[in-house]
Amino acid sequence: MGGTALIIEDDPRMADHVAGLLRGLDYAAVIEADGARGLRRAAAEPFDIVVVDRMLPSLDGLDIIRRLRQLEIATPVLALSALGRTADKVEGLETGADDYLPKPFADEEFVARVRSLARRARAEPHPEVLLVGDIEIRIKARTVHRAGKHIPTSRKEFELIRCLAEHAGHFLPRSFLLERVWSLRFDPQTNVVDVHVSRLRRKLDEGFEREALVSARGEGYKLDPGA
Repeated sequence: MGGTALIIEDDPRMADHVAGLLRGLDYAAVIEADGARGLRRAAAEPFDIVVVDRMLPSLDGLDIIRRLRQLEIATPVLALSALGRTADKVEGLETGADDYLPKPFADEEFVARVRSLARRARAEPHPEVLLVGDIEIRIKARTVHRAGKHIPTSRKEFELIRCLAEHAGHFLPRSFLLERVWSLRFDPQTNVVDVHVSRLRRKLDEGFEREALVSARGEGYKLDPGA
């Protein structure tokens, strides 16, 4: 494993503890205690992982994540927070965190989460373009077109259609989408998947006769390549 890690945490003891865990995984860890300085560093340097506390001086952790994603910086981000309700976790993941770990946490779980993020980051590279019927998805540009028409998508909508495209022609259950797109290994008992699918379907199918994103009760959702 190993690489470079940025820890944005204003509690010195917690920051040092997290740094020790990361160094145990062969990461060179640096610490920023201020949110604004942490954002500037995360945007300027090529880190392999960013661990960010949610409540920070000068700039909230979720604002840091949101701005990084707006800058199209795809560095894996693990959010830490004393706010551990399901709604808090969903908000963090919706903002752009790759994983969300409530405090206090067991060291073993932190290490497992970091290893999981590292595995995902070094997985086999995806093709630059995914083609599903008349839908074209450009991975690096993060753009979607259907029959040449640009389809605007939010970050989560793009990750959703990318996941569906990678398994085109197969129904994907909600639980699979929750884990792959929202990094949730549990059902938050919300309709977050259904809402995003509905929005994406409306954008994809507007002006077209054929329905590209289809659903089946008890099976999930599928991106249909058509004939």
